[in-house]
Parts: sequence; C-alpha cells; structure tokens
Amino acid sequence: MKLIESPEASEAKSAAVSKVRYHTVKRKPGLSLTAGIIFIFLLLYFVAIAYPLFWMIVNSFKETQAIFNDSWGLPKEWLFSNYATAWEQGVSDYFLNSLIITAGTCILTVLVSALCAYGLTRTGLKGGKWLLLFVSAGLMFSPQSGLIPLYELIQKMGIFDTYWALILTFTAYRLPLTVLLIRSFFLSIPRELEESAYLDGASSLQVFSRVYLPMSKPILFTGVILTAYYSWNEFLFSILFIQTEDVKPITSGLLVFKDALNTNWGVLMAGLVISALPLIVVFLLMQKHFIRGLAEGSVKG
Repeated sequence: MKLIESPEASEAKSAAVSKVRYHTVKRKPGLSLTAGIIFIFLLLYFVAIAYPLFWMIVNSFKETQAIFNDSWGLPKEWLFSNYATAWEQGVSDYFLNSLIITAGTCILTVLVSALCAYGLTRTGLKGGKWLLLFVSAGLMFSPQSGLIPLYELIQKMGIFDTYWALILTFTAYRLPLTVLLIRSFFLSIPRELEESAYLDGASSLQVFSRVYLPMSKPILFTGVILTAYYSWNEFLFSILFIQTEDVKPITSGLLVFKDALNTNWGVLMAGLVISALPLIVVFLLMQKHFIRGLAEGSVKG
C-alpha cells in the first residue's frame, strides 16, 4: 500500500533536500581550492627534490666542455660510455665495498634490534624500563662526539681499515632508533598468538622466529631502508677508519676517483649516478612496507 504524503510534509522534505544541496555546493569550491594549494605545494617540493637528480643524470651523458657550455640543456650526443668508463676506472670496486658494508650493517642492525625489542616487550625482563631508557639515550649522541674514543677502540680491536670498522660503528649508531621502531610494532601484536605458540610447545626463540618476525615484515623493511640510507651515504667514518683503496666505500672512494679523473666531469657525474641508484631502487621496491611500517610502528610506545 503506497503512502500519500501531505503537502506540508512534502514541502518540508523539499526544503531539507535543498538545504543539503546548498551546503554541498557551497563547500565544494573550498575543498577544491585547498586541494589545489596542497597539490601545487607538493609539486614544487617534488621539483625542488627531483630536479638536481635529473640535472646530474643529464650531465652524466655529456663531455666536460658540454657541461660548462650548456649545463642546463639536454646533451646533443648521449655518451653512454661515461658509465662504462666510470665503472672500469674504480667505481665497481667502491660499489662492491659499499654493498658489503651496507648489507652487513642492515642484517646485524635489524637482527640485534629485533632480539632486543622482543626482550623488552615480551620476556618480562627486570629493569626493562631502565634498559629501554638506556637504549633511547643513544639517540642523543652525535657521531662526531665519539670520533676520538671510537678511533682508539677500533685500533685496539684490530679492525682498523677493515669492513668491520664501519659495520660495527654504523650498527651501534643505528640500534637505538631501530629498537624503538621494532618495539613499538611488537607491542601491537596480540599476546594470544604468543600464548597459542607456547601451548603448542614452541620455545621463546621459535615464537620469535615463527610468529613475531613473519608478522613484522613492514617494520623490518623500514629498519632496513633507514639503515641502508645511513650506511650507504655515511662519509665521516669512511674517510677516518678506512685508508686502503681496496676497502674504501663509494662515498670516500669518489674523492680518489675525482682526483684520478682530473677534469672529466661527465664520468664523475656517471659515478655519482651509480652511487645514488641503489638507494632509489631499494626505496621504490620497499616503499609500501616502509610507509606501513612507520604508520603501524608509531601507534604504541
């Protein structure tokens, strides 16, 4: 049976609909204006960040004279041979050294941080709050403040001028932040999963490796990206703790590379592009895990 509305009810309904439409239409210009301003700001920010990289890539295909004569223009002749020359004249060795140091630092940092975070969150360790405070205090120390004692310590340990001089140093400085990130993520994992694993006869190490690590891939990838970014680009420790050319990473090795090239700036730009490329690729491949890890790892403290 179809109900028939009274004229008064129909008029009131029409007025309400018109009011909603009025407010909706009225708010649309404000929202589009805000979105436009945000878009323009982000676009300008992207240009400011991306254009220097684009400039470096374009000039890596030029001769030295072309770089000085037309630095902002596209190359008239694309010299792909600059990359082959840079790779053959020493960048390949520096690249491999940086790869070994960065990979070792990432593995050691993430593994130790995950074990420490697991102990701080799930084992009921006595004095855990004080230990967490001690770990957090490491964020307050700058690398420059410990150069002299670190140099003496590395000399006494017998690891000066080796990969371990940088791997252990980088790991020490990346542990505090990585521990805090992974600990925050571990706090969001339900305890019921841990209790179920214990009921099935799993040990603490098995719970850690089979429950926590598989569920924590986003924050682990976040730790890998942050650690890789730091260890790949670090310069100060690289020039102080490494003297042999065979062990130099790409950051300090490019200084020697620059002197060896004299004035061939095109080949030097190619070397710089090669040094920047791995981090760009790693971030593009792991950006979803990186953003998710930062978002979920900052929920609890």
